Amino acid sequence: MLKLKDICKFYNPGTINEMCLFQDYNLSVEAGEFVSIVGSNGSGKTSMLNIICGSIPVDSGTISIDDQDISKMPEYKRARMIGRVYQNPALGTCPDMTILENMSLADTKGKSFNLKKGTDKSRIEYYRELLSGIGLGLENKLHVKVGSLSGGQRQAMALLMSTMTPIDFLILDEHTAALDPKTADTIMELTDKLVREKKLTTLMVTHNLRYAVEYGSRLIMMHQGHNVIDLCGAEKQALKVDDILYKFNEISIECGN
Repeated sequence: MLKLKDICKFYNPGTINEMCLFQDYNLSVEAGEFVSIVGSNGSGKTSMLNIICGSIPVDSGTISIDDQDISKMPEYKRARMIGRVYQNPALGTCPDMTILENMSLADTKGKSFNLKKGTDKSRIEYYRELLSGIGLGLENKLHVKVGSLSGGQRQAMALLMSTMTPIDFLILDEHTAALDPKTADTIMELTDKLVREKKLTTLMVTHNLRYAVEYGSRLIMMHQGHNVIDLCGAEKQALKVDDILYKFNEISIECGN
């Protein structure tokens, strides 16, 4: 279980530009949940992911995984238990390295490198098999540099690489936002397949309301650092895109927009 307890986060504290992002924010995510997170810009979605991953510190409160407090754990150590895919496909892969070299690098996540070859030839067929499951023909391009691939191919690789080693959580930060609609659909289908097959606990921030409704076992809508919708089970299954749009419009009116 992932638990955020009484999280407080201020930006520019003690200045005229002080802003409270989170005040006593709480969130619990059970093992195996696939949580879709929506909300307007500035609602705290990506900041929450950054807090979980250790990219930004909290002013107070605790972050724990299976009752282990990781609040003071540095980001690089948390990365061993968290797979993360970013909005920009370029951030999840190394463009000047080949597909094979990228796969080999991901395969050694959290392990000691020592003085040995970067690519284990005995793993090549395993990499081919993994890439074949994507359905993009990348298994036949192992020696092609990743920088020459399309955005969708790179994002598919980033998604696959983030789940190659055992992880506690998969963090998806608007990972389809930079893709065209058809490619985004392909990446979401791959996401759902990997999450189900590996039984991954997943948090997905998205601006695509259709994806938020169609995918996942739980939906959270955030606004000004609070959860204004939190639905799972039958309530989540019954949710429609228009229901979320109505809530967006209601909040917009309350804010004077």
